Amino acid sequence: MKTTVLELETAGSRIVDLTGEVAAFCRSEGDGLVSVFAPHATAGLALMETGSGSEDDLAATLDRLLPRDDRYRHRHGSPGHGADHLLPALVSPSLTVPVQGGRMLLGTWQSIVLVDLNADNPRRQVRLTFLCG
Repeated sequence: MKTTVLELETAGSRIVDLTGEVAAFCRSEGDGLVSVFAPHATAGLALMETGSGSEDDLAATLDRLLPRDDRYRHRHGSPGHGADHLLPALVSPSLTVPVQGGRMLLGTWQSIVLVDLNADNPRRQVRLTFLCG
């Protein structure tokens, strides 16, 4: 098993493409699985198309599903911060991708992204773990 941690600054970016970093991590490996995990209570990971406007569509959809107002019992932090704590129930904090010959077996338009709507904490970590198989 091989592991590393990506240190990210997400200020101003609600959706961060991690595909290049994860691909580089897998490049020297053979066949197996790469696990991507965000150890945060207010962030998640997704497989999605990027660069076509889908990032803005996802952010807008999450804003509709998780409005930024005072309806939440979790009330510390900026207005609507309680919504941030519900995000991982909708966007999982982990995902696993098969790897063959050091190359992730993603679909043509799939990218790995960190989804982070939490303006109160712009410093994030994402753990990558490669399991040989």
